[in-house]
Amino acid sequence: MTAQKGSIQVNTENIFPIIKKFLYSDHEIFLRELISNATDATTKLQHFSSIGEFNGEMGDLRILVKIDQKNKTLSIIDRGVGMTAEEIDKYINQIAFSGAEEFVKQYKKAGEAGMIGHFGLGFYSAFMVAKKVEIDTLSFREGAKPARWSCDGSTEFVIDKSKRKERGTEIILHIDDENQEFLEEGRISGLLQKYCRFLPVPIQFGTRTEWVDDPENKEEDGSPKKKSIQVDRIINDVAPLWKKSPSELKDEDYKEFYRTLYPMSETPLFWIHLNVDYPFNLTGILYFPQVKNELELQRNKIQLYSNQVFVTDDVKDVVPEFLMLLHGVIDSPDIPLNVSRSFLQSDAQVKKITSHITKKVADKLEEIFKNDRKEYEEKWSSVGLFVKYGAVSDEKFADKALKFALLKDAEGKFHTLEEYKAKVEANQKNKDNKVVFLYTTNAKTQAPFIETAKKRGYDVLEMDGPLDSHFIGFLEHKDSDLSIVRVDADAMDKLIDKGEKRESVLSDTQVEALKKTFTDQVTQKDWEIQTEALSPDDHFITVIKPEWERRMREMQGGAGMFGMLPDRVVVMINTNHPLAGKIAGLKEEAEKKEFVEQSFDLALLSQNMLDGAALERFIRRTESMMK
Repeated sequence: MTAQKGSIQVNTENIFPIIKKFLYSDHEIFLRELISNATDATTKLQHFSSIGEFNGEMGDLRILVKIDQKNKTLSIIDRGVGMTAEEIDKYINQIAFSGAEEFVKQYKKAGEAGMIGHFGLGFYSAFMVAKKVEIDTLSFREGAKPARWSCDGSTEFVIDKSKRKERGTEIILHIDDENQEFLEEGRISGLLQKYCRFLPVPIQFGTRTEWVDDPENKEEDGSPKKKSIQVDRIINDVAPLWKKSPSELKDEDYKEFYRTLYPMSETPLFWIHLNVDYPFNLTGILYFPQVKNELELQRNKIQLYSNQVFVTDDVKDVVPEFLMLLHGVIDSPDIPLNVSRSFLQSDAQVKKITSHITKKVADKLEEIFKNDRKEYEEKWSSVGLFVKYGAVSDEKFADKALKFALLKDAEGKFHTLEEYKAKVEANQKNKDNKVVFLYTTNAKTQAPFIETAKKRGYDVLEMDGPLDSHFIGFLEHKDSDLSIVRVDADAMDKLIDKGEKRESVLSDTQVEALKKTFTDQVTQKDWEIQTEALSPDDHFITVIKPEWERRMREMQGGAGMFGMLPDRVVVMINTNHPLAGKIAGLKEEAEKKEFVEQSFDLALLSQNMLDGAALERFIRRTESMMK
């Protein structure tokens, strides 16, 4: 053939500098694009063979990656369909650049364009790291002649004849001075592991040492000695676990694959194998990891693939926020990775995939809960954080979560919302006919209040997790006949107000005098002093932080509009407590003051609000009174 010279027909001048700067934010992506193209060429040949359009010898279909340090080149070689000179002109010079001007117009608006197949520019990512690119190729079609294309990064190209004898394509990158790192074996090996470790075609890069028996040399015991040989290094698993049928796999297979993905992690709790082919294609495995009782969102734990090509570990536009707690792999060719992220978020297909993943996760949790509740309860310390996060952040998941979300009482027993409500509603209904759940955020420091509740026959829940303030709000939102209050949020008679009125054993004059005595002693002037005729079994003094205000502060971490407000505290005096009558009967002001201070400090101590100099005074005063 006669050498063909030409110019890529684009109106935009200096297109290559623009590609070099804006095609991807990270230049390393070029290797993924070129190997993906080689993979496509190989799988196309397999397809043509399966339908009878290619009847030749398939041979070894591996993709070879080579570094030539002397000539400063990086080559990607496949034995796929190859191209004719006419196909090079069509697919490289014409179609690939048909989207070039569109890309130039859009790159500023779209940011990084994801997989550039949308613009037909995947091959041209090579020019981000190379000063010259060559294509040496021979088509699989009978009678085809080999051809060679070269371009030095300008819009000028040359297509000439080639001496190539083997079917397939070799892409040769002459690496420029700024990107010499891509001639380092370690760098390329790392990129192949990152982007290509699960591609469906074997990828060879260099060799590795293997020790085998040497039958010609024997040990003293007659066994063969070992000798080292160099074997081709295949860097990928062509049939990853998520592409296999779940019926073929055992638990150990899933655990071993998890160890491959996350070598230093503990064994996962359980997993979900995704396998959908309609109305979209989606495969993958999502694992429930063992998590601590704290919110640890590790956003790089779910890997997104497209036809086994690694794309990203930033999956927040595909996976709901609460599912970020999961680990694993998602693979879908139907996620439009070649458009801007803002479009991805609104894409109808992506929304369907997101909904499906959410449903599968909810179904799996419900299945485990129903089939082995004991195991589910044992794993609740890890699973609970995930379920609560999903319930408060995703409405569709929340509707299902009530079936398998558990509440743990102070005795360590677990209940669903429905079960627990049935357990306590007979004794824990207030005057407004609402069932009241009492809870503790710290069973040790709030022990006196828990014990007082138990004396009344009340049950107490443990709600000490990082998301429980939000989860409580979720439960109340789902059930308008429910009220949830902390066990120390009020005097016990007021926590579950059944509308019963008690008469005070003190006269009105004595009550007012008692209130004034306390008012004079409380130095925090914004604290409210209240008196109430409560049960004699209730505490004498209760320091109260109103439930709603405290909960809002906890949910906002003490910030926001509630962080601007004073921390309102109510000091509730039980006028029916024996100490109320004792203080009222004291004649000596000094003695009365000492009793008031001691009672008040005891209340502060029960709320973990006594420290520093005040705590020291309390200890000294207690010692003195004991004498």
